[in-house]
Amino acid sequence: MTIDTARPIGQSVAQAAGQPSFDQLVGVIGDNLRGFRRRQGLSVDGLAQLSGSDPRILTAIEEGRHRPDIGTLWTVAKALDLSFSSLLSTGNDAGTTVIRRAEQRSLTSRDGLFTSRALFPLRGERQVEFYELRLAPGADEASDGHSAGTVENILVGRGRVDIATADGEHRLEQGDSILFEADAPHRYRNAGDDEAVLYLVMSYIL
Repeated sequence: MTIDTARPIGQSVAQAAGQPSFDQLVGVIGDNLRGFRRRQGLSVDGLAQLSGSDPRILTAIEEGRHRPDIGTLWTVAKALDLSFSSLLSTGNDAGTTVIRRAEQRSLTSRDGLFTSRALFPLRGERQVEFYELRLAPGADEASDGHSAGTVENILVGRGRVDIATADGEHRLEQGDSILFEADAPHRYRNAGDDEAVLYLVMSYIL
């Protein structure tokens, strides 16, 4: 999954809520990645080996010269034993934040068939994250396992999907939900002819 660069993430609402614009977010990710890497005593090459990433890409991300795809961020977060939102965080989360749908943008897969929208502020350290996932007809999105202790709880808001976990494949209809340990590879597939909408609560043991 890549960041949809044609549609910047959360511009006016993000700024009003104290969150970064898309271009600022690229810099935030770079600064956070460098900081977490150094705190763990890793060189760029060391993190590249640990995560299976290209060291040139990691360097470009840290320097704010590369807009990272979501797959790379998940892989790096797992290698550093961090929650995904740790790489996006801009500081402490406090007060009340309104995130308006019309002003927020999504993360999009390379084929454009799968999108993920954060339903929580990109601020502060957290143990729980909340996402809206949309799968176009034909979408089949695979995910590597996340850090140990990660759990996904998904509610199908619309459509019909197959979700494959370490325990096998599960067919879910509108209104069904599933909870599974997400530290093993898993997969989301739209099993219908219309767009499917899922709501994901992801929790971590930090």
